[in-house]
Amino acid sequence: MTDSSEPRRPRRRRGPGGGSSKPAAFAKPDTTPVAYEEAVFDPAPIPFDQLNIDPRLLAGTKDLGWPATRPVQSGVIPYALAGRDVIACAETGTGKTAAFLIPVLQRFLQADASRTAATRALILAPTRELAQQIEDQVQGLTYHTTISSVAVFGGVPMTAQEQALKAGVDIVVATPGRLMDHMRHDSVSYTALEVLVLDEADRMLDMGFWPDVQRIFTALPATRQTLLFSATMPGEVLKLTKDFLRDPAYVQVGRRGGPAKSVTHTVHTLPTSEKAHWLARWIRDDSQGPVLVFCRTKIGADKLASRLGSMGIRTAALHADRTQQQRMAAVEAFRSGTYPVLVATDVAARGLDIDGIAHVVNFEVPDTPETYVHRVGRTGRADATGHAMTLASPDEMKNLRALESALGVVLG
Repeated sequence: MTDSSEPRRPRRRRGPGGGSSKPAAFAKPDTTPVAYEEAVFDPAPIPFDQLNIDPRLLAGTKDLGWPATRPVQSGVIPYALAGRDVIACAETGTGKTAAFLIPVLQRFLQADASRTAATRALILAPTRELAQQIEDQVQGLTYHTTISSVAVFGGVPMTAQEQALKAGVDIVVATPGRLMDHMRHDSVSYTALEVLVLDEADRMLDMGFWPDVQRIFTALPATRQTLLFSATMPGEVLKLTKDFLRDPAYVQVGRRGGPAKSVTHTVHTLPTSEKAHWLARWIRDDSQGPVLVFCRTKIGADKLASRLGSMGIRTAALHADRTQQQRMAAVEAFRSGTYPVLVATDVAARGLDIDGIAHVVNFEVPDTPETYVHRVGRTGRADATGHAMTLASPDEMKNLRALESALGVVLG
């Protein structure tokens, strides 16, 4: 069975004359004009009890300790409640999940309660971890309602998921790969679908996921509301949305395509062979709080976690080759503080929502600006401060400076 946590990437095309074309991060930054005019909105907090939402949904927001909207929610919710398609770009950790869940749930609570059970909303996410975290928020917000939902992702048996899909749960939160498995078994029906949500939409529309996402799109009703959310939205990805969005409201919160202002950035230059020992010494002597380390490859993540462990640092590893049980155990051990260090591939850049991560470390220079933004967005969340550190070998400095130029930020 498949899973779309880390899709197989297509081979890079050869440039003219047979040479490799430059990676996207180090090409000239995309200057394509935004295809949509930015929506005008007031980012000021709106108390949830002034949004005229269903009392049962309001009770859910109170249970979760949410007194008022955050900027992205202030911008998105009125447009989504009015039935508009929406593209929302905002820094990570700013409350995007609630920005799409609240209008979806309000829509369903206003509908005829006696209607036949059927799937009415599909939420697509790129990783198992993100799908599960979205499902957790659905459960919290719907506690006082009869709205049903299921998280559909790989690494676990299909039987319970299949039963929920065939029963017609109201909301399906899924990774594309596992959802495609269920579609091949005719376990899911979209005939009553009203809303499609793409979380981390830039990842969902890139070359790694696009074939599966296209197949899913072809099975959906043409008439629906579509909501797209991400921290970054490159121009070439944004162009794809013209094919399936209807007059969307484009809600931009904060600086377009850049890291959160609550994160500080440093760079340490040292040979590749010395990175692991330097990192271990820094973790022991200077780090303050949980440390999330990103590696480019799954093998690299395992090797680094093992080396840090051999130097007496409790470290867990997280990547797509781990079983779902291993992945959940690693996340929970990191969340609880049992393991103060988590070494991960970019599966965590799109699916890890843990409060209080003090430091994000790039063990190598990231290969795209979007990768950097999503990685460092794991710290400095919800207006807290965070620290992002990049370990750059001398032969990576050219790429580092190109990354800084693309981001418009001096990293160190």
